[in-house]
Amino acid sequence: MIELEGVPELIDPVMVAAFEGWNDAGDAASTAVAHLDREWKGEVFAALDAEDYYDFQVNRPTVFLDNGVRKITWPTTRLSVVRVGGDKPRDLVLVRGIEPSMRWRSFCNELLAFAHELGVEMVVILGALLGDTPHTRPVPVSGVTSDPDLARTMDLEETRYEGPTGIVGILQEACTHAGVPAVSLWAAVPHYVSQPPNPKATLALLNRLEDLIGLRIPLGELPEDARAWQLGVDQLAAEDSEVAEYVQTLEEARDTAELPEASGEAIAREFERYLRRREPGAGPGPGPGVATEGGDSPFLRDPGSGRTRPPKPEQPGPEAVPGPEAVPGAESVPGATGENPPGEAPESGSPETEGPDGEGPGNGGTPDGDSGK
Repeated sequence: MIELEGVPELIDPVMVAAFEGWNDAGDAASTAVAHLDREWKGEVFAALDAEDYYDFQVNRPTVFLDNGVRKITWPTTRLSVVRVGGDKPRDLVLVRGIEPSMRWRSFCNELLAFAHELGVEMVVILGALLGDTPHTRPVPVSGVTSDPDLARTMDLEETRYEGPTGIVGILQEACTHAGVPAVSLWAAVPHYVSQPPNPKATLALLNRLEDLIGLRIPLGELPEDARAWQLGVDQLAAEDSEVAEYVQTLEEARDTAELPEASGEAIAREFERYLRRREPGAGPGPGPGVATEGGDSPFLRDPGSGRTRPPKPEQPGPEAVPGPEAVPGAESVPGATGENPPGEAPESGSPETEGPDGEGPGNGGTPDGDSGK
């Protein structure tokens, strides 16, 4: 069992996770979690052992100088806690890392052990996929779950995807098997501008997360960054007549598909978000709980960051769910068409979406699609 000393008792905690790699087109999902961590001043309290889950020839460590002393940062997954103030304060457990290279079931079980010890009520996993969606329109964000009851009560899609998946899909299924409510939010990134960063997609994910968990999220400079990003892409598209024509085709298809949905529900959701942002005192609260690093700490030291990590939990029973480790990766080019990622990232008004298991492709590819749910 994991014992977390130095972390206070949490209030209605929700775990929010994102992983760089196949399920993080344009770095939109990992950037969203990094934004939450930065805005709410999260403090890392644990890190998974990089030796257990990463191939260092795939995800290489980095060397840096600290006051003239050479140090190494190892690729891994870290956890932090932030407390959000307001009339109804609550805590978020942020998980940010890289899709593991191996031992996915053990990886998920270790994260679930943390969730259990911290009393996490729900797990929300963010992902981004490449899709046939125009950069000039709002970013489609789909919410999916494997739990029929959760889908009904929270107005989410129940995933029907079958095919290769990434760590987002595996972790969601592991949560379902462990009885932990889990939701995946997927942003569709235009495949013809897949290079990171994509602040517009990051902003869309945070807005949808805000609606899902009912918290006001400080956006900082993200809205301005999103406008600047779109303006830059507009200028690039205007310089190439073929790209401009292709974007116009996507716009027409998107507008036609969404015409019946330009209704009350979307307007009401936007109005509720507006009211939340007007509420006084709804900003972030005081700092989070931080794990101690003294001699009595129950954590092992993470060699890359100087942080600590918990000892491995005892070998769990039957592991969650097996996970195929297919890693697609076709380049995205203007006008290219991709497979429609079923289930994972259900159609959200945009034409076809192309991404790995709804989990979405990595930054530079257009995998075959899977919503990983």
